[in-house]
Amino acid sequence: MSEKSILLIGVPADTGGRRGGCLMGPDALRTAGMPEMLFKLGYAVEDIGNLQAEAAAEITHSNPKIHHLGEYSALIKTLDAFCRESVNDNHIPVFLGGDHCIAAGFLPALCEKAREDGTEQFVLWLDAHTDFQTLESTDTGNLHGTPVTYVIGDPSFEGVVPGPSQPIKTENICMMGIRSVDPAERARIAKTGIDIHDMRAIDEFGIAAPLRRFIDRVRRAKGRLHVSLDVDFLDPGIAPAVGTTVAGGVNFREAHLIMEILYDSGLVTSLDIAELNPFLDEQGRTSMLIVDLVASLFGRRVLDTHTRSI
Repeated sequence: MSEKSILLIGVPADTGGRRGGCLMGPDALRTAGMPEMLFKLGYAVEDIGNLQAEAAAEITHSNPKIHHLGEYSALIKTLDAFCRESVNDNHIPVFLGGDHCIAAGFLPALCEKAREDGTEQFVLWLDAHTDFQTLESTDTGNLHGTPVTYVIGDPSFEGVVPGPSQPIKTENICMMGIRSVDPAERARIAKTGIDIHDMRAIDEFGIAAPLRRFIDRVRRAKGRLHVSLDVDFLDPGIAPAVGTTVAGGVNFREAHLIMEILYDSGLVTSLDIAELNPFLDEQGRTSMLIVDLVASLFGRRVLDTHTRSI
């Protein structure tokens, strides 16, 4: 990872699920010291504040459980336009969410920029869920379960929301930490080239080897690597501030090891943090943990970590 400036973009989207609170995520990460930490690590930091999608008319769908589809469409348009106009190679964009719907907005635009530069966009999806529902298959209607399906250009979205500016190849996606997959998702995802490492595989074989294999693929392709960090990737015992907790997640040291390996690779070109719900936190412990993990991603070593007083 080259020493570039970092662009912080707050995206307080909060309509992908039914439990409110993710809209407070960007400011909670700022309060926990994200900008100051990055500055101390030697980066120039520009925080542009929070992006807000314009008000949108509701879009109806044949699946009556789907809600806030109009807001989803507006969010995609806003983030896509922002990335096209404001994201360039002079900085590393860090999107502070917001629920995981935000990925549907910026990932296709990042992929389009990579294509224009003659390279490939890769995505490391750190999540308890595959987020591989379609508009037809979701039985909750929660759109934060659909962004991966959207960014690969699944035809189920055609004619409903604007299509991705550049779909991401399924073989360029690696998922880690998966431990909650609906049957419909499992059946569809088995037909793709997505590289999945669930918690059973991580428990048996560890997390470093499969991560390094994926990084080697990115390096051989001279590709760009986006890291998408959903808070529920982490075990709820260390990160309670998420509305979609699933027991048995990645522990503290495994999470830091992932970030340290990613930093060593020098390949990460963008990052998002999704599903942080400060309303569910315990004295800010999840927000502070995320800031610590981002510090590891951007170069802080274990020996540089300071003890916090409580």
